[in-house]
Order: sequence, then structure tokens, then C-alpha cells
Amino acid sequence: MTEKVKVVTLGCEKNLVDSEIMSGLIHGRGYELVNDKEEATVIIVNTCGFIDAAKEESVNTILDMAELKQTANLKALIVSGCLTQRYKDELLKEMPEIDGIVGTGDFHKINDIVDEALAGKKPVMVGNPVFNYEASLPRRVTTPRYTAYVKIAEGCDNACTFCSIPIMRGKFRSRSIESIITEVEQLASQGVKEISLIAQDSTNYGTDLYEKFMLPELLNKVSEVPGIAWVRLHYAYPGFFTDELIETIANNPKVCKYVDMPLQHSEDRILKRMRRPGRQQDARALIQKIRTRIPNVSLRTSLIVGFPGETESDFENLKQFIRDVEFDRLGVFSYSKEEDTPAARLPEQVEEDVKEFRANTLMEIQREISNIRNGSRVGQVIDVLIEKYDGRSDVYVGRSQYDAPEIDGEVFVKGTQLQIGEVAKVRITHSFEFDLSGEVVA
Repeated sequence: MTEKVKVVTLGCEKNLVDSEIMSGLIHGRGYELVNDKEEATVIIVNTCGFIDAAKEESVNTILDMAELKQTANLKALIVSGCLTQRYKDELLKEMPEIDGIVGTGDFHKINDIVDEALAGKKPVMVGNPVFNYEASLPRRVTTPRYTAYVKIAEGCDNACTFCSIPIMRGKFRSRSIESIITEVEQLASQGVKEISLIAQDSTNYGTDLYEKFMLPELLNKVSEVPGIAWVRLHYAYPGFFTDELIETIANNPKVCKYVDMPLQHSEDRILKRMRRPGRQQDARALIQKIRTRIPNVSLRTSLIVGFPGETESDFENLKQFIRDVEFDRLGVFSYSKEEDTPAARLPEQVEEDVKEFRANTLMEIQREISNIRNGSRVGQVIDVLIEKYDGRSDVYVGRSQYDAPEIDGEVFVKGTQLQIGEVAKVRITHSFEFDLSGEVVA
């Protein structure tokens, strides 16, 4: 009997890419990939271990899947990803239900892990996270056929005091331009039109491999691949956002006018404790430069509230910073005290209820700002990637170049016989807090 394998992915898009590669390897071995957990004889849980909430979700998912050994067909439960890389020994000790463990640097050996787990050997492969996947590895893309993520680098060298990514993913290491372009060409041949380039620190791309910032060149080369309509950039570290990169985003028509640049905070004192680059005046100057040189740009950032030592005054200043800058998109995270990070040892830890209040407060402010920013789109004609039919008369749902998949808003489009995965010209007629609506332009 052919074993049936289900891959469960938790966490970020980088983890999703790893899962898609594992799925490709598993399919190549002759195992059958299934979506139904009740049907699966092997389940792989690809975990996230970034913050406490993610770790809790990972543990709960593992336990939920383990129950299928009694209630369904499950023979082997395998755990991969960041949680295993960081907590291998604890997982083995506390969760005997696990039949195999593989780390972030060894997931390309997943077939061996599955084989050994099914043979009752309880394999453990958690080495140093130094592996970079190449385009030669098979991959089963699980996103809609017209969009896909491409990982351009792995790991991080920035050593922010709150972050455990270097512990789980290792040092920063770029993939070669040749490998990335080969993968994009393969994806384009399968009908992918939107490529989202991801890395923990995308603006640093190439500095290790080519000894210079190569992201502008990479963006241009990806946009030259036939069939690719949009190239989207994620996680642009502000310390390395060069003038050349700004000009590339501004002048290349296929590069989305979308900047995802996590700032984490506004206050110099907190930024210094976080070990983040630059100061508030640098961030304000960079944002002004980006908005001046890239008309119509959509600017997304993420912020952390409740970092150790954040005072009421710091928080009031952060609120004012948000009101002044008026980000188009904003994500807010409550600080999570991560083991083995310098910030976990800092004094003046902030109470959980204070963190929650501050996070909610910032999002309420952002709702008002988003409403205003979205309102400025009314009357514009923009490109919209059609993603689904809404089920109502002549209404489709899509995204503009200003909206990343699964993260940002949607555009409701009135039109007829639109094709899923195609780009339509849409005149925006109405705006809401996070979404837009409009009509197809003939």
C-alpha cells in the first residue's frame, strides 16, 4: 500500500517554501500527498518557533495530529521546522508521540526521515542550519497557481536583541542569482504571474556571495522572465535600503510599488536596546525619500510594543510617529520574551496586559489612517490580479500591486467573465478601512 502523507505548515512564508520542497521530494519518492488528515498515514508538522504564541500553536498542532494514531490511519508523526531546530531535546523528552524530527538545515532529507519513521527507528536529523535549497530540488507549490514565494536568502546576521531567528535559521546566506532565476523560470512555465521574493533580510541580498548589494540587479533579472507580471519584495531591512534599490522599484514597471520595511519602533532609546540600525530621524528621512521617488507607493511596516523599558512616554511618541508617517499598512506585535536572546535578560519587562492594550491602541489608530490612505485611491485606475469569483452577480475579488497575498486588503471588482489569475484594469469607486471596490475599465 502506498503511504499517504499530509504536510501541515505553520508560521511564515519561508516555512511554506520549505514545506513545498518537502512535498516535492515526498511526491518524487512515490508517496501520495493528501489534504485530509484523517486519510494520512504520515503527517509532517512544519513548525514555527518565533514567539510564544507560535510555539504554543505548534505544540497544540502536534498533539492534535498525534490523536489520529488512535482515531484514524496515522502511523508516523514527523516534526520539522524552527521549533525542532531550537527545542529538539525538549520535544523528544516531553512528546513521545513524535516519531521523527528534522531541523531547518536538514529538511531536504525528509524522505529518509519518513522511511526510518515508518520502520520504527525514531530518526533525529538536526544539524547546523547551513543548508540553502537550490532550483534543482523538486517543489510542489501550494499557493494559487498564479502566485508563488521564492526564498532569495536564508538566516540573518543582524543580531537584534529580541530575535531568535539566527538561532533557528543560522547566519545570513544568499542563494545565487542563477539558482533564483532558474526557479522563477520554472514557476513561470507553470503559470505563475506574481513572484514574492522573501528573506529575513532581503536588502542585504548578495553581500555575502558577491560582496555587494545585489537586490536591485536581482529584481531586474526576475522581472525579465517571460510571463512574470509582478515582482513583490518582502522584509526590506531599513539599514540597507539604498538609493539604487529605490530607483529600481520606482522605474521597473513589473516591480510592485510596495515596500515592506519592518521598523520595529520609532524611539531612539528603544531602537538602541533592540540593536536596530539608525534612528528615528533616519527612518523619517528614508520614508520621505521613498514616497518622493516612488509615487503611489504602498508602505508597510511592523512594530513591537512592550519591549523591555518601553515607557508611557515612549509609547505616546510611537503613537505620534504613526500619525505623522501614516503607513499604508501596519502590523503590530506584542514583545515576546524569547529564551537565549539578549532582550530576555533586560530589566524593566512590561506587563502582558499593558502590551495588549498598547497593541490594540496602535491598531485603532491605524484603522483611521488606513481609511484615509485607501480613500486616496478612489478615482484611480489600478491593475488588479483577479483571485476568485465572489458568488454574487458579476463581483470578483482580487488584489492590487499594493496588497500582498494573505496579508493586506482586497479589491472587490464589478465585471463579467473575468479570468482567475489574470490582471484587470479597475477604476476604484469606493474605499473601506482595509479594502477597495471598483469597476472594470473596458
